[in-house]
Amino acid sequence: MSDTGSEIDAQEQAPTIGTYEGDRAATGERHGKGRNTFPNGDVYEGDYFAGRREGRGIYTWKKPRARYVGGYLENLRHGPGAMVYPDGSRYKGEFKAGKRHGKGIYVYANGDWYDGMWENNVKHGEGVYTFAATKSTISGTWDKNWLAGPAEIKHADHQVRGSFAPVRETVPVNPDDETAGTMEVVADSKLTLPCALQFTSTGYTVPVCRVPQQVGLGVPAPAAEDEGK
Repeated sequence: MSDTGSEIDAQEQAPTIGTYEGDRAATGERHGKGRNTFPNGDVYEGDYFAGRREGRGIYTWKKPRARYVGGYLENLRHGPGAMVYPDGSRYKGEFKAGKRHGKGIYVYANGDWYDGMWENNVKHGEGVYTFAATKSTISGTWDKNWLAGPAEIKHADHQVRGSFAPVRETVPVNPDDETAGTMEVVADSKLTLPCALQFTSTGYTVPVCRVPQQVGLGVPAPAAEDEGK
């Protein structure tokens, strides 16, 4: 599965630096509508509350180029919003505490898209991933970015129904400290056998005891990181 996204996050500047034009409270704090131009060229325009970005606003990064339009809560992206990342990938949906969280659509830099649930910036819950080149889809439930349980893969001329299971590996807790021990992490998810292959034209279904080449969808790579600062 091609899931390519930028590892470069667009970091937001602190809300009280730069040149500000707009409303203020009696205490002098930024409060109400305002526009702030930061020393690095970034621009925020929108709502402030007690000196914080809170309400609705637009944050535009000068370098790397990126843009967010949507809700804020305590300086973090929160609620409905839309984000264009430095690599050109984009997301429209729910945010929570600066992360993609809730229902949303993410369009990757290669044109693929995922429409479904997110948690803490990764695919988590029910969703459908569509491959731009072939329009093949895979629908199922994701667990921290990996398919888990029943899923359906649809190609132009056939579809496969089966179940995915996690592939775990043991890694160091801290690669720089051997005394920290190891931990188990999910490194992949695999289609378990047997599964069922159904031909679109005839509806004929056959059991599959080995994975044919056309079932394979590749290995996912991470979407854009988003530290929410």
